[in-house]
Amino acid sequence: MSRSKAAVLVAGSWGTALSGVLADNGLEVMLWTRREEHARQINRERASKGIRLTPGVTATSSLEEALSGASCVLLVPPSDAMRELASRIRPYLSRQALLIHATKGFEASTFKRMSTVLAEELPEFDPDRIVVLSGPSHAEEVALRCPTTVVVASRRLEAAEAAQDVLINSYFRVYTNPDITGVEISGALKNIIALGAGLSDGLKFGDNARAALITRGLAEISRLGTAMGANPLTFAGLAGVGDLVVTCTSRHSRNWRAGSLLAQGLPRDEVLKEIGMVVEGIRTTQAAYALAGIHGVEMPIANELHRVLFEGKAPKAAVEDLMGRGRTREIEEAARFGGTC
Repeated sequence: MSRSKAAVLVAGSWGTALSGVLADNGLEVMLWTRREEHARQINRERASKGIRLTPGVTATSSLEEALSGASCVLLVPPSDAMRELASRIRPYLSRQALLIHATKGFEASTFKRMSTVLAEELPEFDPDRIVVLSGPSHAEEVALRCPTTVVVASRRLEAAEAAQDVLINSYFRVYTNPDITGVEISGALKNIIALGAGLSDGLKFGDNARAALITRGLAEISRLGTAMGANPLTFAGLAGVGDLVVTCTSRHSRNWRAGSLLAQGLPRDEVLKEIGMVVEGIRTTQAAYALAGIHGVEMPIANELHRVLFEGKAPKAAVEDLMGRGRTREIEEAARFGGTC
């Protein structure tokens, strides 16, 4: 009996790590990359982005080959490439496939969530079969089979449970959540707070400051998320506080590293060049700044990071201005936003 087939697009570090999870669960996995020479290199070296390929994973540069017969399709492109990729897979995607995305960000030009982008570009596909995967999960640790716990969310419980069945194993525990809006917003916005945590650590402000940024950052995420229709409880779960903590404290976090480099005085473009990979928090800061204005939500941390990244403000001055804000009461503030702050 032939094995079920999964397609993972694209062959970045996170996509490669997740291809290993699927292969460990007995699926035949096609790992797609844009360039044919890169696919050949991956198959020859049995590695991509420093992560070893699991037996049962084969790289390809052909979308038709990757998607043909695939019952599960896992999308992991950068947020600004999701729309183009969705448009390209449309001719080959089975309407019966389970479609999961694991991209944490908003579309920069529209501020739309990734599931919305997918629904727009795949009009024949049932949007209730779109699932988002999120939670505290660094690719490097998943690839090493370190114990990891994530959440999958969809508008339809059956789709989330199908994703849970495909992904769960002895080291990769998967919970379901019906709040796809909250899970996507959490995954995107936590990257902004991780930038702030890296900036604070780079300025040697210590553990107290980092803890305050994480806590008040969660308040900002919750405010905007509930204003956009999310369930407040989602922000207390894996996609919310769980992902926020790991991204703000781990050496694996690109966003934390970017913030640390900003603290050293490097301008935004040099930071991106130094890291050499996508830093979603920088794009998401722009989206959050705009969305906060649209929804009338206060996001002082995001606002100050926007000034640092796009208006030339000195990082130390941004932190000092945050600390110098007018007095407020934490509990009263929480009550104003439905108990989420």
